[in-house]
Amino acid sequence: MLRTLASIVAGLITWGVVVTALDFVLRAAIPGYHAAEPTLAFTLPMKIGRLLEAAITSVVAGYVIGAIAPASRYAPWIAGIVLLAVFVPEHIHIGSKLPLWYHLTFLLTLAPLIAAGAQLYRRPRERAGLVSGH
Repeated sequence: MLRTLASIVAGLITWGVVVTALDFVLRAAIPGYHAAEPTLAFTLPMKIGRLLEAAITSVVAGYVIGAIAPASRYAPWIAGIVLLAVFVPEHIHIGSKLPLWYHLTFLLTLAPLIAAGAQLYRRPRERAGLVSGH
């Protein structure tokens, strides 16, 4: 139980650190991105970049969760639900500034991508018999 809780906390911290680091990459890689941030006046490439940033971040966070608590099937989903609880109100608040497809893509893939990241860690170890299924 303690290991599961630690994995969730570590996954959430990882999510915050990785998304921040990747945001610096977007600022450097996409001209005008930094200027568009305050008003969310993103171009299509910027929106796609942000969604890719969130996807990569979610997979990495899930991998960390899987590495800390490989036997926990629920930990990545709990972390995803916690992040949804944080992001749904924000996406409601900024709803009209971005298209519906953007909000739905981000919100509907958040928890599944975290779970997929945990599976990336777990899968080779399960084949080798190193992780028992709980």
